[in-house]
Parts: sequence; C-alpha cells; structure tokens
Amino acid sequence: MTIEVRVPQLPESVADATLVTWHKRPGDTVSRDENLADLETDKVVLEVPAPVAGVLVEVKVEAGSTVTGGILLAVIDETGQAAVAAPKSASAAGTPVAAESVEPKLSPAAKRAVADEKVDPSVLVGTGREGRVTKQDVVKAASAAPVAAAAPTSAPVLGARAGRSEQRVPMSRLRSKIAARLVEAQSTQALLTTFNEVDMSALNAARARYKDRFEKAHGARLGFMSFFVKATVEALRRFPIVNAYVDGTDIVYHDYYDIGVAVSTERGLIVPVLRDADLMSCADVERTIGNFAKKGREGTITIDELTGGTFSITNGGVFGSLMSTPIVNAPQSAILGMHKVQDRPVVVDGQIVIRPMMYLALTYDHRIIDGRDAVQFLVTIKDCLEDPARLLLQI
Repeated sequence: MTIEVRVPQLPESVADATLVTWHKRPGDTVSRDENLADLETDKVVLEVPAPVAGVLVEVKVEAGSTVTGGILLAVIDETGQAAVAAPKSASAAGTPVAAESVEPKLSPAAKRAVADEKVDPSVLVGTGREGRVTKQDVVKAASAAPVAAAAPTSAPVLGARAGRSEQRVPMSRLRSKIAARLVEAQSTQALLTTFNEVDMSALNAARARYKDRFEKAHGARLGFMSFFVKATVEALRRFPIVNAYVDGTDIVYHDYYDIGVAVSTERGLIVPVLRDADLMSCADVERTIGNFAKKGREGTITIDELTGGTFSITNGGVFGSLMSTPIVNAPQSAILGMHKVQDRPVVVDGQIVIRPMMYLALTYDHRIIDGRDAVQFLVTIKDCLEDPARLLLQI
C-alpha cells in the first residue's frame, strides 16, 4: 500500500516554505517518524516526518522548490514492493543517466556553513547523531580541500590582485524576512532613539553574592537578562503607552507583558517571546532564555515561540557593542538595547570614581510615544537596576 507524504499544515502566520534538503532518495528504506526533508519558513526550519515505515518510491518536489501546506512531496510504499520511480533527470528516450545525488543529513548550522565555506555537500561525512553532518564537519572539510589555482588572464589589470572573484548567493528565507521587516519598520514608523547609562555595580555585587546558590537551587545561570526583564516589566507598568502599538488610526494597549528577547543563531537573528513575563521568576526567565538559545542553535524552535511579543530587548553587548540604535520589531512600538559593560570614570557624590557602566538605548515610535514618556521609561529601568530592591518594592 502506498502512502502519500504531504507538506504539514503550516502555521497561520506562514504562507509558504522552501524545501531545503531531502534526507532520503527513491529506493531508501525509511522508519516511521524519520525526518525525510527540511522545510525552511520565514522563521524556523520544519522537519517532514515519515508517516509510516517502508520504502521511499518517489519524490514529487525537488530541493529548492517553494511549497505550501498540503502539497504532495513524496510517496512511501509500506510493503516495500512498489517500483521505484525513475529519477526526473532521465532522458525521454530512456538513455541511462547518473542518478541525482542527494545531500547527506545536514544540521541547520551545517547548511549555513556549506554556503559560507562553498563546500560540496555530497563529499561530506557526518559525525553527528544518526550520521548527521555538523558545522564542524563542514569546517573540517573546507580546511582540507585544496585551493584551486586561479586561471591566468591574458591581459591583467594593472594593480588588481590576481584571482579575485565574486559569488552571488540567494538570501535565506529568514534573512529575507528580517530585511523586509527592518525596512518596513523604518518606512512606517517615526523612529527615535534616546540614551541613558546605568551603573552596574549593584547587579555585579548581587550576582557575585548569589550566583552559586542560585544555580544550585534553580539549575540555571544567574545572568543580567532576568534583572533587565524584571526592570522592563516595571517600566511598562508605569508607562503603558510603550507597551502599545498603532493599528490604523487606533492605539492598541496590552494588559499583559510578552517580552521578546533577541537571540543570535547561525541562520540569523530570532526573537523568541517570554509570555506573561510579569508572572515569571528570575529563575524562570533565565531557564527559558537558555532553552530558547539552545533550540535556536539546533533549529528546533517553534513558530509559536517566535510569534507575538509586546516589547523587545536586544543585547549587542555580548558582541562588544558599546552603543547602538536598535530597530523596533514591528508592529511593536519600542525596543530596549543593552550594551557592553565597561569600566569608566564617573562622578559620585562629588568624587571621580571608576564604575562598571552600560549604555542603554530605547528606540521608540514617536507617533504614539512622546519623548517625555520614553526618557522616563528609560530612567525607570536605570533606577531599578542601580537599586534592585526597587523591583521587590515596585517603587
């Protein structure tokens, strides 16, 4: 009995997907729930599991094709008796041709590395689980590959280095989506950025004092992000307009606090959401963000985890950024930018002292958020971080 394999029902916010890679080819034996192919959407990579065990007898859609929910992808024979369909590359006259090569199993990080390192996927040998090719396998293969000598030119241009080349690579769906959203935000919102700085001495002292007990009690590392999330929620309580957004000629206010936290992955920047962040403990925040980062690296984060959000936080400081102007994650109206902690001379009680300082940036939609509210919002975050007891007392 033959069973059809179709594109899974895509989330409501996703119109279509790109079939990136087939992990099986006609004639291969497959197990139930084994991943047959990877589908890349604007936000995540989805797997296509085999509905039954059997033999893959036909592939209906080639890698690189755009697909929508429900489209027929392949056919599996449960009995293993059906004839395997001839490759599409066979000539109409029946002339034998080489079977189409099928890429080995690639992790999401490895796929990006293949494009970056210009490695032929067919020569890769996977060392990961179930023979999956990892990013390290790609890098190793790239370093071992011989460098092709540049072809001599009959009339070299004076002063130009020999062997120069260019490569045109299509954007991934995620990168295209990021590009479109950033342009949309800047073209549809009146964006303005205000800055302040925070003395991180109190937070450094709290982390140094409690980090070991915190990790032992909660199984999570005590970082800065939980304090920033808590301070942000408190500021949003006081200035609800920052937690609102524009819808046509209306302003929509949220009575909940879903905080998006920017996470960098091999495929690009993603912004998973902390739902009801006001109800989360510091341990909940740290564990959830750690889990988001892990799933982002593995390519297993879900659409639901990336959907929504009423306000966002991004931390360029982990990459060494001292100051930046983050772009709002539309349709949200504001985003908080964290930066590198750096010792600087500051004046405290009339004395010049060295303190660990961080610049904060708030980019906001000036259509609905006035400068006064934006500045006071940022000052509230500064006050809460410099005196963490305020977070407990909500003052």
